[in-house]
Amino acid sequence: MTKIASRLSVVKPSASMAVSQAAKDLAATGVDVCNLGLGEPDFSAPAHVTNAAFEAASRERMLYTAALGTPDCRRSVAAKFKRENGLDYEIDEIAVANGAKQIIFNALMATVEEGDELILPAPYFVSYPEMAKLFGGVPVTPACPAETGFRLTPEVLEDAITDKTRWLFLNMPGNPSGAVYTREQLVALGEVLERHPQVMILSDEIYEHIVFDGHEFVSFGAACPQLRDRSLIVNGVSKAYAMTGWRVGYAAGPRGLIKAMSTVQSQSCTSVCTPAQIATQAALDGPQDEVARFREAFERRRDLVVEGIAGIEGLTLDPPEGAFYAYIGCAALIGAKTPAGNVLSDDIAVTQYLLDEGHVAAVPGTAYGLSPFFRISTATSDEELNKAISRIADAVGKLER
Repeated sequence: MTKIASRLSVVKPSASMAVSQAAKDLAATGVDVCNLGLGEPDFSAPAHVTNAAFEAASRERMLYTAALGTPDCRRSVAAKFKRENGLDYEIDEIAVANGAKQIIFNALMATVEEGDELILPAPYFVSYPEMAKLFGGVPVTPACPAETGFRLTPEVLEDAITDKTRWLFLNMPGNPSGAVYTREQLVALGEVLERHPQVMILSDEIYEHIVFDGHEFVSFGAACPQLRDRSLIVNGVSKAYAMTGWRVGYAAGPRGLIKAMSTVQSQSCTSVCTPAQIATQAALDGPQDEVARFREAFERRRDLVVEGIAGIEGLTLDPPEGAFYAYIGCAALIGAKTPAGNVLSDDIAVTQYLLDEGHVAAVPGTAYGLSPFFRISTATSDEELNKAISRIADAVGKLER
């Protein structure tokens, strides 16, 4: 009989992946499902990116690389941070891993001890608390409601910090909320953190290029340079360049932390596959026209969804400032009765109803630590989004309230 490690008993599978799989299972029975569970752009990666990897793999052997990436790939990452964010890092302060999730996983494995607390402002990315628990960490999840723009405030941060706090996670633009922090808001958070030198900061900036309405993206590292020696700036090519399947994330941080993350990676996956690193260089160093085109499409789709949800009584949506999700409030649906006579007790029940009745897959807000909401991805075609909104409207219209 296989014995499973006890540490896994407190860790849940990815909620967004689970929802997506449920949608695929339903679709396999012949049902037409709008699968809005995963955040995955429906565009192809820029042609010059794919061509660079193909041409390199065609003319030379693809061998192991250093754990945290080839010097060329890390130089491209360092140049990106300098060019786009005004951050100066040497290549021994740069890590390249199999997606931003592995960057975060490596950092936590290298730093978190049993009982350490990690502040994860809610709503948070679904994997943050599960990774924390995997290493014996304790997620601390202060609520950041719609009234504060789903943003952490200095007062809430101060109240959440204890002598056990090891990390603060920031995610901007936020998944699932789309919230963007201004420079002034980050500076205010930085002033709190200066008083607590035991707290490290992980700033997940993977959606930095997907910002709407003329909002300026400011890296935490640029806003709070005085905290450089305890900040890990996380990014990757998955979202901006539509390269989710290439699995490349990267980060910049203190040498000691980067070295520890290298040890973790060298004993797990060895390194990112070589063609993917070459593709990443091409993405970061090459033309950025497609990034701008993708952003324009995501903003148009955001507007489409905001307008559509506004027409559905019982649902609310504050226009996301970035990323490609809609975090939809459904408080008015709690307690409603479905045509089958079931009562919607929470946002989990709401999303199950939308899948069963409307054939739309969405992720419940419970998975992000803030209810009652549900998240849909807007990283799909206008046609699919229009169809999904129509189905959501029909399903909500059938409820008895």
